[in-house]
Amino acid sequence: MITDTNQLFALLAAVLALVFWMSTLAPFKKLFAIVPPVIWAYFLPTILTTIGVTPASSDVYSWMARILLPLSLFLLMITVDLPAIIKLGGKAIIMMLTGTFGIVIGGPIAFMVFGSFLPADAWQGFATLSGSWIGGTANMIAIQQSVGAPDSILGPVIVVDTVVGYGWMGILIFLSAFQGKFDKWVGADNSAIENANARLAEMDQTRKPSSLNDLVYIVGMGLAAVAIAHAIGDRLPTLGDPTIISSTTWSILIIVTLGLGLSFTPVRKLERVGASKVGFLALYLLLTSIGAQANLAAVVEAPLYLLAGVLWISIHVACLMFMAKMIKAPLFFVATGSMVNVGGAASAPVVASVFHPVMAPVGLLMAVSGYFLGIYAALGCAWMLSQLAM
Repeated sequence: MITDTNQLFALLAAVLALVFWMSTLAPFKKLFAIVPPVIWAYFLPTILTTIGVTPASSDVYSWMARILLPLSLFLLMITVDLPAIIKLGGKAIIMMLTGTFGIVIGGPIAFMVFGSFLPADAWQGFATLSGSWIGGTANMIAIQQSVGAPDSILGPVIVVDTVVGYGWMGILIFLSAFQGKFDKWVGADNSAIENANARLAEMDQTRKPSSLNDLVYIVGMGLAAVAIAHAIGDRLPTLGDPTIISSTTWSILIIVTLGLGLSFTPVRKLERVGASKVGFLALYLLLTSIGAQANLAAVVEAPLYLLAGVLWISIHVACLMFMAKMIKAPLFFVATGSMVNVGGAASAPVVASVFHPVMAPVGLLMAVSGYFLGIYAALGCAWMLSQLAM
C-alpha cells in the first residue's frame, strides 16, 4: 500500500492524466461519451483503495481538500457571467431554481421514509449527497466537511451519486431524441436559446491562448484568495448543533462570495486565458482524492441508500416536469436545469451539447452560477436533515 504522501499525490495526478489521455483516443471516445471522465476520476481511485493500493485515509487528502476545493471554487466563480445567464430568459432560471427546490425538499422526504432503517450518521451522508446534487462535486466536498461526515459514509454516497445521478443523466440523453415532441406538448418557445447561442458565439471570439504570465496570475491570485478565506474563516465561530457552519464552511462561503464579487470586475477577463480550466483541473484532481477515500465494500450498505436516492431524484424530476408544463419551458431547459443541480459543471455541458451541440457553454455558465446558489441551498437542506435526525 502506498502511504507516502508525495507518492500518493503523484499517483492520483497520474490517474487523472491517464483518464483524460484515454478520453482522447479513438477506440475509447464512445465509452467516454457515455461515461464521462469525471466518473472514472471517481472510481479508478476507489478501485485502487478497494484492492489495497491506496489508503482510505491520508493527510494528503485533507491537504487537497483544504487547498484545491476553495481554489477551484474561486476560479470558477470569477468566470461567472451573470448577465449572460439572465439573458437566457426567466424560464431557464426558473427551471434551475425548480431543480434546486426539488433536491432541497426531496432529501428530507427521502430521509423521513428511509432514515429509521439506516445508521445514525446517515443524515450526514444525505447532506453530503445534497451538496453533490445542488451544484456538483465541489459542493459535495464542502458540505461533507461542513457537517463532518465520516469517511465511512462516502462509499454509499458515491454509489448513489453515480448510479442514480448518472443514471438520470443517461435518461436525459436518451430523451434528447424526443425534445421536439416534448416542446410541442408544453407549447415551448425556443427564442431564448437562439439568442443565447448568438451571444456565446461572440464570447468565443475573445478567447486567446494562455501565456506563462496569465497562468502565474491565475494561480497566484487564486491561492492568495484561498489564504485570505482560511485566515478569516478559521477565526469565525461554528454555528448549529450539530455543527452546520464550521470554519471550513465559513472559508467556502467567503471564497465563493469573493469570487462572485470579482466576477463583476475586470478580473473576469481571466476567463479569456483559461481561469476556469485551471479551476476544473484543481477540481478534478481533488475528485481523485475523494474517490480514494471510498471503499467498494461499502456497497453492502448501499441498497437502502439507492432506494432513497431514487425517491429523492423522482421528487426532483416531478418538480421539474410540473414547472415545465406550467411555464411552457423547452426540454433543453428541463435537462440543463436538472444537470446544473445533479451533475454540476462536469455534466451540465455534456447534456446541453447533446440537445444542442453549440450550447455546451450555456450548461457550463448555468452550472458555475449554480455553485454559488448550491452552497447555501445545500446548507439549508443539511440543516433540515440534521433536525430530522435529532
